[in-house]
Amino acid sequence: MDYGGGYSTTSYGAQGGMGGGGFMGGSQGGSQPSGGRAALSKETLRPCTIKQVLDATEPFPNADFKIDDVGVQQLSFVGQIRNISTQATNITYKLDDGTGTVEVKQWVDVEANPALGLIGRDAKAPSQLKVGEWARVWGRLKALNDRRHVGAHFMRPVTDKMEITFHLLEATYVHLYFTKGPLLEPGGEKEGAAAGAGGMNGQMDGGGYGNGDAGMRADMRTQHVGVNARRVYQCLREMPQSNEGLHVQNIAASIKMPVTDVMKAGDELLADSLIYTTVDDSTWALLDF
Repeated sequence: MDYGGGYSTTSYGAQGGMGGGGFMGGSQGGSQPSGGRAALSKETLRPCTIKQVLDATEPFPNADFKIDDVGVQQLSFVGQIRNISTQATNITYKLDDGTGTVEVKQWVDVEANPALGLIGRDAKAPSQLKVGEWARVWGRLKALNDRRHVGAHFMRPVTDKMEITFHLLEATYVHLYFTKGPLLEPGGEKEGAAAGAGGMNGQMDGGGYGNGDAGMRADMRTQHVGVNARRVYQCLREMPQSNEGLHVQNIAASIKMPVTDVMKAGDELLADSLIYTTVDDSTWALLDF
């Protein structure tokens, strides 16, 4: 679905644009030096709701905000315009999408068109953004004096109301992707997983995430736990170990995850009776059944 302004949706399997945390490389790099292009390659565009914007966490001052414990640089959301306040240097919109309200600021680019005062690089004239109408916003979340607002890079009216439904579904999908992991495709294969050397027969010859029926059973057991818990479970299933299982430190080193996150993932797996403790509370083994 094309949103205008050069943005369009793609699949979520490590794709860019509206693809739920995908990478926005390419055209944004421009003629910047290689260091600038490297920085831009880390930019993400995250579809979200306004409540997610308000609930985003900031690990420390001036750090990138996080939604679902995933860093976000740029946001995209839709909302109904409740109020418009025009200042000499900016226009402030108050948007409401049913989950919350947030202020969106656009700076007036007088040099671009002094007569009309067009705002944004490719934005529509301000007269097209009216109170009561829906708008789509792309921008960055900012905090000033403990008060949050979104600095808009681009803002335009929503002309097709189906875009509202599409966006809310997309935001829900991306939220579940980061909190529960990729969807399971028919046959137990995770969405976006490689089919393996066997192509379409990958799940039978050890391709993808599982080895035949064992891989399918493992995926089915962990479909209700978080991404970190799935990684810990996968490590316990595949890493060589004694009858005593694996210690938390070994798991953390193997999957390159902080020990605190491994402990949280372990608690989740213990609560679901997928693993059990052995010689101590920090050594785990799979509970096969």
